Amino acid sequence: MIRRHFPTGTLQSAVALLLLLLSPVTRSVRAAEVNVSDRTALVKALQQATPGTTIRIAPGTYRGGLDATGLKGEKDKPIVIAGADPKQPPVLEGGNGGIHLSGCSHVEIRDLHITGATGNGVNIDDGGDRNTPSRGIVLRRLTVTNIGPEGNRDGIKMSGVDGFTIDGCHVERWGSGGSAIDFVGCHEGVVENCVFTHDAGAAAQGSGVQNKGGSRGITIRRCRFTNAGSRAVNAGGSTGLEFMRPENPGFEAKDITVEDCYFTGSAAPVAFVGVDGAVFQRNTIYRPTRWVLRILQENQNPGYAACRNGVFRENLIVFHASDLSTAANVGGSTEPQSFRFEKNAWYCVDSPTRTQSLVRLPVAEVGGVYGTDPMLKDPAAGDLAKGKESSLKEYGVSEK
Repeated sequence: MIRRHFPTGTLQSAVALLLLLLSPVTRSVRAAEVNVSDRTALVKALQQATPGTTIRIAPGTYRGGLDATGLKGEKDKPIVIAGADPKQPPVLEGGNGGIHLSGCSHVEIRDLHITGATGNGVNIDDGGDRNTPSRGIVLRRLTVTNIGPEGNRDGIKMSGVDGFTIDGCHVERWGSGGSAIDFVGCHEGVVENCVFTHDAGAAAQGSGVQNKGGSRGITIRRCRFTNAGSRAVNAGGSTGLEFMRPENPGFEAKDITVEDCYFTGSAAPVAFVGVDGAVFQRNTIYRPTRWVLRILQENQNPGYAACRNGVFRENLIVFHASDLSTAANVGGSTEPQSFRFEKNAWYCVDSPTRTQSLVRLPVAEVGGVYGTDPMLKDPAAGDLAKGKESSLKEYGVSEK
């Protein structure tokens, strides 16, 4: 019999390899990481991305107008498009749109600066098929500036996106009739820790964050709005039936929550427009230029809910009588009696003793406080935090 002798090390390696092949995989395979430093390489990386791919973009300026269709990550293996150095975010400049993703899922975009697009800065949609929404989208630490500047041009636009997160983004100066963020038929998402800033009067027909077209289950929290359009938050809106997602939802928006946000300026910090249920709570409002809130119905299609079931509570509102037309602007075809006003603190800077008489609401408020100075630290400089001596700590943004 011929006996074959193998070196001990070789035999051990073979056994280890065999065991690895026969046993369940217990270690994770390193996901592909693609480093790019020019636009051609970036476009190629987008075309070839698979679940788990991270595209790292080197600092520098790249021409905007990027388009990608069908990017499909997975819940535990998203496709990531990121600046290689968060301290030096790459700039996508110009183009009709900064970056447009269509029919995508589980994609994260972070640490980029999008500027100068003539259309929308960031545009994510379902590819026109409202039965298959894009899902699992994360936008983190994006800066979006100087979009438009005229017309309905949005900093960030999402149409038919479910299960999204927008965190730590800064949007400054968008189209005169557009929004910092425009949601059309989007569901179950969060906008948090963001800043929305425009020049006073420059977006007179625009809004900060708009939720319409059948949008539902969106929470906006810990954000700052400064002169963010005529309506800083538009809870609802007016949408053509062909753009509704899903088809004929029966409302422009539903279950919208706005909490722990700071608002400076805007004709109305919040507008409830054809919304069926929204909560606006623990927000600090400083010097709205015409109203504190609006209750409107712009979608007159049969079968759509009249604006109703809004809750406005535990907010701190600081206003000037010389600015305000009325606290609440109520339009026709609405159900203002279904709204609730609870435990808000109101302060008229130029006439404190008249505060309560100036706050005319469509229904009686429960537990309101009127005419007490909240002792804001430095509102003229944008610091709306309450001073240590304030007796209104439980109203407005929680500062614990």
